[in-house]
Amino acid sequence: MPRKISDISILQQYISGVMERAKHHAGNVNEIALALAGAIIWKKDDEPIEVFTREGKMTNVLWVKLSGNKYAFSYNHDNETIEIRKGTTHGAVLHEFSNDTTISEVIRAVESL
Repeated sequence: MPRKISDISILQQYISGVMERAKHHAGNVNEIALALAGAIIWKKDDEPIEVFTREGKMTNVLWVKLSGNKYAFSYNHDNETIEIRKGTTHGAVLHEFSNDTTISEVIRAVESL
């Protein structure tokens, strides 16, 4: 079930959880996750971010509206990347990110949405 995040302290908890999980289980995205978090905050519409929760805990799926369109950011375990998908976690993959992705690439990707 999605949880709306409109408070900076809840967003901080979410990002801290993502960073902790990445450190232990997803070392290929532990650095780029922080850059993506900044890009999301920079470009998001004036609506709350939503994160998926399971058993009361926030997970590695986030939805945000950018330029009026909804996007899902989620970790792909098979590719070891963070993906941006159109609308839902089953939508078309628009971009994939890993620690090999440059900040310039993140900026271009987010600005293109």
